[in-house]
Amino acid sequence: MSHDRTYDVVGVGVGPFNLGLAALADPLDDVDAVFLDQRPGFSWHPGMMLEGATIQVPFLADLVTMADPTSPYSFLAFLKAVGRLYPFYVRESFYPLRAEYDQYCRWVADRLTTLRWGRRVVRVERAEGSDDLLVVARLDDGTTETSRTETYRTRHVVLGTGTAPRLPAPLAGLVEAAADVPGAGPVVHSADYLGRRDELVASGAVTVVGSGQSAAEIYRDLLAGAGPDTYRVDWVTRSPRFFPMEYTKLTLEMTSPEYTDHYRSLPTDLRELLGREQRGLFKGISADLVDDIYDTLYRRSALSREVPATLLTDTEVVAARVEPATRRHVLTLRHGQLGTVAPHRTGAVVAATGYGSGTPDFLAPGLVRLDELGRLDVARDYTADDAGRVHVAGTEVHTHGVTAPDLGFGAWRSSVILAQVTGREPYPIEERIAFQTFGLPGGVPEPGGTSHGSQDPDRTTQEVAR
Repeated sequence: MSHDRTYDVVGVGVGPFNLGLAALADPLDDVDAVFLDQRPGFSWHPGMMLEGATIQVPFLADLVTMADPTSPYSFLAFLKAVGRLYPFYVRESFYPLRAEYDQYCRWVADRLTTLRWGRRVVRVERAEGSDDLLVVARLDDGTTETSRTETYRTRHVVLGTGTAPRLPAPLAGLVEAAADVPGAGPVVHSADYLGRRDELVASGAVTVVGSGQSAAEIYRDLLAGAGPDTYRVDWVTRSPRFFPMEYTKLTLEMTSPEYTDHYRSLPTDLRELLGREQRGLFKGISADLVDDIYDTLYRRSALSREVPATLLTDTEVVAARVEPATRRHVLTLRHGQLGTVAPHRTGAVVAATGYGSGTPDFLAPGLVRLDELGRLDVARDYTADDAGRVHVAGTEVHTHGVTAPDLGFGAWRSSVILAQVTGREPYPIEERIAFQTFGLPGGVPEPGGTSHGSQDPDRTTQEVAR
């Protein structure tokens, strides 16, 4: 491919955020865009398409509605097109099924002509003598040696590369150890759960490790078939309790431009601390699901004195190995409050341990800003380079807080990016949406005060942040 054509936008990765950007860019005459992804087509968490599972945000948090309620790519437009608008209305729930949301995204992807599948980006660099960027993508045909490449010249790049499954060190080592023991049960990340479910239950005992919605959904799914004659299922979480996602309205205002501004004003170390404490705001468990698990356990206990399931909180997997003789996994568990350790034997492990993002290795050295931890240093306007040409969509939680992974905020971020690309606001950007004020207007440091890092250690983070 020649460089004769210069795109306005090249998106790298087509998950929900860049798919939403593509849908919002589609009707704009002054935006020439193309979006590249190494996969053969759109797919959103295929290993977690459990029957009945819903997304944790209302249907208005689709790809486009919060930027353009009249868009032909809205979730309601999808329902109308497939003849399901009235059933959704009668259902009276704001929360689409997860499989339904995936179908919606696929429906949008099928209608966009700007998506290019089977393109793995291998290089993004600055064009010589210009602020333009060159994006080099390999067309994977199964043989790296003969794969040809395409080069796209563009004024802006939007990184929507998403996150990758993450395993804590003990479980990552267990995966390698199990591979060396024939007949050992599977150790899988939750991202691959459905495809490995039969193997898991065949092991006779499954241990779910994790704290969030995925762990809860998998535990509930396995609990349905657990029994003395089938298999047992245990759930281990290092969280001190099974945290429900906080969903009160004033808390939801933290997914706002105002809170993002406040979050960015904080020192890096305080942002890191808040980031850990605020995981329950977007990584907690649906309260309805917590109650359903309890009710299921209660029903099981009413019918039988034996419930083949254990729930362990404040418990971390600190080591893991395979017993060659029994081909069982042995997890060394440590209780946080008590400081005690004990072995836990199981036939299989599901690691619902989340996802992590990193700095893409295809970015040319010096192209983007990095922080002291080697992460993308993302500015308030979502750019990560001094020329304002490299944008980040969805992995900026360390710089922007809880708004970064929130599906409902994706359209707002896309509006900001498109405003930078076009020099106008094709979709009006709502700068103030919260009733509350974050921070203290007009506040000045106390006389003789110290930095937040030297505050009274007994004060909570919330008190320090106020």
